[in-house]
Amino acid sequence: MLWRALLGRLGISLVTLWIVSVLIFIGTNLLPGDVAQIILGQMATPESTAALRAKLGLDKPPIQQYLVWLQNVAMGDLGISKAGLGAGLGTPIVEMLGPRVFNTARLTLLVAVVAVPVSLFLGLIAAMHPGTRLDRSITFATLNLISVPDFLVATALVLVFAVGLGWLPSIVYLRGDETGWVLIKTLAMPMLTLVILVSSQIIRMTRATVLNVMSSPYIEMAILKGVPRKRIILRHALFNAVGPIVNVIALNLAWLVGGVVVVEQIFSYPGLAKLMIEAVLMRDMPLVQACAMIFCTTYIVLIFIADMATILSNPRLRHPK
Repeated sequence: MLWRALLGRLGISLVTLWIVSVLIFIGTNLLPGDVAQIILGQMATPESTAALRAKLGLDKPPIQQYLVWLQNVAMGDLGISKAGLGAGLGTPIVEMLGPRVFNTARLTLLVAVVAVPVSLFLGLIAAMHPGTRLDRSITFATLNLISVPDFLVATALVLVFAVGLGWLPSIVYLRGDETGWVLIKTLAMPMLTLVILVSSQIIRMTRATVLNVMSSPYIEMAILKGVPRKRIILRHALFNAVGPIVNVIALNLAWLVGGVVVVEQIFSYPGLAKLMIEAVLMRDMPLVQACAMIFCTTYIVLIFIADMATILSNPRLRHPK
C-alpha cells in the first residue's frame, strides 16, 4: 500500500508539473512587448525585426514553440537568453542561473536552519502552557507578524539596524569570497526578515496542531492517569502532529525559494527571484520560463516530500482499511 501511495503522489506531481509548464508558457507569451524590438532598440525596422524573430523561432506557431521548449527542458536544455543576443551571441541560461540558484539556496538554507528549530520550540512552549501569559504573548506576536506585509518588516529592520544603529548593511553586496562572520553579517538583514515572516506561521501551526491532538481520547486518558503534560506532548502528541507541521514547513520553504521577490529587491540580493524580475523587464521569455519552472518544480517536490512524511508518520494512512 505504501508503494501505491508513493506512485500515486508521484503521478499527481508529474501531471501537476506538466499543467504548470503549459500555464507558464501561455502566461509568458501573453506578456506585452516584443523581445526582438527590445534587442534591436532604435535600429529596429520591420525587416530586421522579422528576421530576428525568425532567428529566435518566434515566428513559429505557439504549439510548436511549446513542444520544442518542453522537449528541451525535459533534456535539461533551458535555452539561450534572448535578451543577450545583441550581436548574435547569446548566454546559456544554465550559466546565468548557476550563481543565482546558489545564492537563493544558501539564503533559504540559512533561514531554515534558524527558523525551523526556533519555531518548533516556541510552538511547543505555547502548547505546553495554553491560556497562560506566555501563550497569549506568543500568539499575539505571531498573529501581528503574519498580518504585516514583508516589505514593511524589511523596511522597519533597515530603519532600526542599518539607519538607526548602524550595525548591519542595508544592501547585500556579495563578492563571492565571504565566509564566517562576514557572510553572516552581509546576509543578516534578509535572513532576519525571512526568519520573522516564516517563523510566525510555523509557530502558530505547531501550537494549533499539538493542541488539536491533545483533545484526542488517548491523550485525555493519559492526562487522567497523571502523565505529565510535557511528556505527553513530546512523546505522544508531537509525533501525531508531524504531518501538518511538515506540510507548513514545506510550504514556507517553497515560498522562500520563489516568493522572496520583495525581500531580494529591497536588499538588492542577487538571487533567483531578482533575476526573474530583470528577465520580465527585458522580455527575456526563455529566462522567465526557466525561473518559473525552477520555482514550481521546487514547490511540487517539497509538497511531495511533505505528503510522504504525512503518510509515513500516520499508521492509518500507511495501512488503510
